Amino acid sequence: EYKLKLVNPSQYRFEHLVTQMKWRLQEGRGEAVYQIGVEDNGLLVGLSEEEMRASLKTLRRMAEKVGADITVLREREVDYDSDVPRKITEVLVRKVPDNQQFLDLRVAVLGNVDSGKSTLLGVLTQGELDNGRGRARLNLFRHLHEIQSGRTSSISFEILGFNSKGEVVNYSDSRTAEEICESSSKMITFIDLAGHHKYLKTTIFGLTSYCPDFAMLVVSANTGIAGTTREHLGLAMALKVPFFIVISKVDLCSKATVERTVKQLERILKQPGCNKLPLLVNSDDDAVTAAQQFAQSPNITPIFTLSSVSGENLDLLKVFLNILPPLTNSKEQEELMQQLTEFQVDEIYTVPEVGTVVGGTLSSGICREGENLVVGPTDDGKFLRLKVCSIQRNRSACRVLRAGQAATLALGPFDRSLLRKGMVMVSPEMNPTICSVFEAEIVLLFHATTFRKGFQVTVHVGNVRQTAIVEKIHGKDKLRTGEKAVVCFRFIKHPEYLKIGAKLLFREGVTKGIGHVTDLQAITTKENGLEESLGPGQLSF
Repeated sequence: EYKLKLVNPSQYRFEHLVTQMKWRLQEGRGEAVYQIGVEDNGLLVGLSEEEMRASLKTLRRMAEKVGADITVLREREVDYDSDVPRKITEVLVRKVPDNQQFLDLRVAVLGNVDSGKSTLLGVLTQGELDNGRGRARLNLFRHLHEIQSGRTSSISFEILGFNSKGEVVNYSDSRTAEEICESSSKMITFIDLAGHHKYLKTTIFGLTSYCPDFAMLVVSANTGIAGTTREHLGLAMALKVPFFIVISKVDLCSKATVERTVKQLERILKQPGCNKLPLLVNSDDDAVTAAQQFAQSPNITPIFTLSSVSGENLDLLKVFLNILPPLTNSKEQEELMQQLTEFQVDEIYTVPEVGTVVGGTLSSGICREGENLVVGPTDDGKFLRLKVCSIQRNRSACRVLRAGQAATLALGPFDRSLLRKGMVMVSPEMNPTICSVFEAEIVLLFHATTFRKGFQVTVHVGNVRQTAIVEKIHGKDKLRTGEKAVVCFRFIKHPEYLKIGAKLLFREGVTKGIGHVTDLQAITTKENGLEESLGPGQLSF
């Protein structure tokens, strides 16, 4: 929002400005950036010291009226024909969330093995620097073998909060995740993925099923682009996830080495396949620009150079994450919320005294406690009835879940063996379509020989992960690397719930391909009718 000046407005004008601010905050899901000293057409005029002070005072009054806080992001002097120095100020207005609807951004963390992903997250979320031996990452690991080998092999979630003044809220001053949630108006959930090639399928699953808003590619300054870095970069590009790059471990090597790594990255990003515009961040001003440009045009890729040991340039990354706006505006989210409920099941746990708990993302609609849903498809293509007992989001209880949010749902005494990853929970009136045979338009990225009928690949579509056989390639006998075609696949084990237009990745050894689903051969609803008989572990209404 451009504002020239806000000096002593009349009561009527003040009310008008407050209404406009409310609308802006609603549009940006609780965030808005005001530029003061700029005319409506974008002309940089600037204000004198006194006028600026008065304008900021008015802005503060407006923010108090709507229950928001303001933070000055940056000030700039402008050359305008006058003797008095004139300034423009950029201000972030952030609303303290009503009914705990904090802004939630999901950032997937990618990069080669030993590039310092988990350590960087440990430093950001714990608020303590690393000792150079990986102490900061110990709290992130989920398994004993990860601590022993120092390699992440599972997907873990870490949270970083920002309060309405733009200050970092993490474990250094909060004991529990609930405290972080309560005092934050913006949450960043980091999805820590595995870097090792052996765990590639886990990394792909994390990228496809958790639907991250952004990806952070971590590159080690001393090794440069090595191992799985290119592959992870390719995955982010194929799934169209906007990414930014962090070059870690700059304390280990000389300036020349860091510059060489930066140049190497810039060269790859400018290649025709990537077609990105690298933006090296060296100051707070750059970080603010990067965050705003990055959200507006997906071609810009900010590059940070930092160290988790000396803490060099860590603040720039925090400034960037604080200002990073959400990708969808409130209108798109409301449209999604008006559709029927659909929840993707990504993880299944059994919690003592609670029963079966499923974790995942609500892709559309609204889910409330006590709601009756159906889950499926089972191995024989049926949907089973169940009831949502309680909901938790970021480890704190929550009554209502809205589209696009990740959460865990407790299902009470539902039999865990009936559930698997890749299922969906939908409202009973949705009449979901399931299929075993589907068609997709694919591009073969890499294959050693020719890709032909009868070939078996592991297909990832959203949270679905299953082996499928190539039934038919339309218009061709075989495919080679780089060729495009419409291919018919058939799932080997059980039918799955798919949507037309969903992004698809497949892999088998070194073979890789991407594409999207174009057609489904739905199994008729008579066959997949709701399971009425009450077997053990099924709930009646």
